Amino acid sequence: MFQKTVPTNRVSSAVNILELTYHNTVREIRKAHGNAFMSIAVSVFQSLLFVLFFYIMFNIMGVKGLALRGDFVIFLLTGIFLFMTHNKAVGAVLSSEGPSSPMMQHAPMNTVISIFSGMLSVLYIQMLAIFFILFIYDVTLNPYVLTEIVDPAPVMGMLLLAWISGGSVGMVFLAMKPWLPGLTATLSNVYKRANMIASGKMFVANSLPAFMVSLFDWNPLFHTIDQARGYTFINYVPRNSNWEYVVYLSLTLLMIGLMGEFYTRKHASASWSARR
Repeated sequence: MFQKTVPTNRVSSAVNILELTYHNTVREIRKAHGNAFMSIAVSVFQSLLFVLFFYIMFNIMGVKGLALRGDFVIFLLTGIFLFMTHNKAVGAVLSSEGPSSPMMQHAPMNTVISIFSGMLSVLYIQMLAIFFILFIYDVTLNPYVLTEIVDPAPVMGMLLLAWISGGSVGMVFLAMKPWLPGLTATLSNVYKRANMIASGKMFVANSLPAFMVSLFDWNPLFHTIDQARGYTFINYVPRNSNWEYVVYLSLTLLMIGLMGEFYTRKHASASWSARR
């Protein structure tokens, strides 16, 4: 009974990995609260508060009409949800279990499953929040809200691209974390705070003068949000962004992060946990 069960073929290995990923994803979702429903409800409520805050702020500032010709709430949602998905993916990867974590003492567990489970938990919760808020908005205020979105599939693709790019950025921070824990925490916080402005979620990218575009176009989130609005509104065509840049940048950062994580894993030390 003390023998380890080893999968005998590729199919059983894949099933074993999927099962382990599922259970670890559930664990990540329930980490904030013992009750899974309450954990999801708190995250959805946070997203709802974010939307309400920006809606009220834009109304008070009197700039609601300066956005786009179309539903203003959809304009906010295309920015806020991609922003939150990206930033939470960065945080989920950065806070995932490292090679010196006690969880890694369990033989089937590894850092790749931990990272992917953290990202899946973020995507799952954000998708629930999107459907919940759109349902409430459709029922209470605008019964034609779904007709406002011209191409739903590409919009969802931009959401997934924001999620993937967030995970890629988080991978680079994760590779740095054991070697420079204090600096990594500072840089990750600066990056996430900078996204409040640099993501472009509060303005229309086409309205930027040429000299200001370079202040924002380094940010993958800026491109995904602008492209998502181009697929959402029939009268908006993005000129200062492209999704191909996000794909290439995400692949580059992912490769750098994976190489750094592989090197870090080979030099893992139990003393790292004491420095976090």
